[in-house]
Amino acid sequence: MHNWFSPDSPLVRVMLALAGIMFAAAQAQEPVSDFKQGPGNGVYAFASSTPKALPDLLRPGASGEPVNIVGHLFLPPGTGKTPVVLLMHGSGGIYDAMLDYWPKLLNAQGIAVFSLDRFGPRGVKSTAEDQSQIPFAADVADEFAALRLLASHPRIDAKRIAVMGFSRGGIASWRAAVDRIASAQQPDGLRFAAHIQAYSGGCAGAFRLIAKPGVFTTAPQLWLHGDADDYTPIGPCRDYSQSIADAGVPVVFVALPGAYHKFDQDDQRRIPVRGAQRTIESCPIEVDIDTLAAFDMNTHQRLTGEAYAQTLKSCSALGATVQGNKAARDKAGQATVAFLHKVFAQ
Repeated sequence: MHNWFSPDSPLVRVMLALAGIMFAAAQAQEPVSDFKQGPGNGVYAFASSTPKALPDLLRPGASGEPVNIVGHLFLPPGTGKTPVVLLMHGSGGIYDAMLDYWPKLLNAQGIAVFSLDRFGPRGVKSTAEDQSQIPFAADVADEFAALRLLASHPRIDAKRIAVMGFSRGGIASWRAAVDRIASAQQPDGLRFAAHIQAYSGGCAGAFRLIAKPGVFTTAPQLWLHGDADDYTPIGPCRDYSQSIADAGVPVVFVALPGAYHKFDQDDQRRIPVRGAQRTIESCPIEVDIDTLAAFDMNTHQRLTGEAYAQTLKSCSALGATVQGNKAARDKAGQATVAFLHKVFAQ
């Protein structure tokens, strides 16, 4: 029998990683207003806000309750300008791969990384069983606050800032590519150069926006998804990414054979998350970003009142699985590096 409490066990490594995250957050310096002084690797607190819903993201200047969130900055060696990838965690909060695997992989390619902890500073460990603890709109506010901060760093090329989101963070990633949201959140024209969604949520259900021409910016998108994912099934995301591509956005979709949700984590055990809130694969809801009206994508009928409430209720389910998969993570890493080199060379 494996000794899970030995120093080399996966459980102990995860516990130590989480302890390190908590310690780093506690040691974060006083909030910074910008990166103009060119700070090096470290943990930095900075200002964001907590808007309550999607309409708040569409109003220029609209904001929610102020909050300071935390980012872990990983710069590659050297002194010259560098591109950067902003990492957005999912419902489980910041985790091992965001502080180890992805920074090491991308730094080796001359790409900086800024990993956000958005839950810890808000006093939340996980939203997997209760997503209402932190509004999804706050995720988007956080990534645009990080975009502005990164663009002020003298070593960061402001035209080569990408965002990579995992699960719930994937929703924030593709939402940042919605032109109306980007224009309201960043009216000066600063934009993410690319959007990467790993096992993204929001491909089915009330988060899904009708992908008609002009809804999304033309920044390239990469989608990474395991074909065994039972938390956010691959089918709706493959379909949605194709709809985005059909609307004129350069899209690459990479399916990872045998990979479950959170395939990039270190823990290789298959773990049931019985209380996880999820949307069923066949949920027909989609929303028009121009009117914020909800529709049944199968019948094209508008959903209002009780009809919307009942459809939304029927789309909800509990229980899913997560499992790290080194082969899938390596394939996803290779695809990410190739995609970013192509985007950043343009």
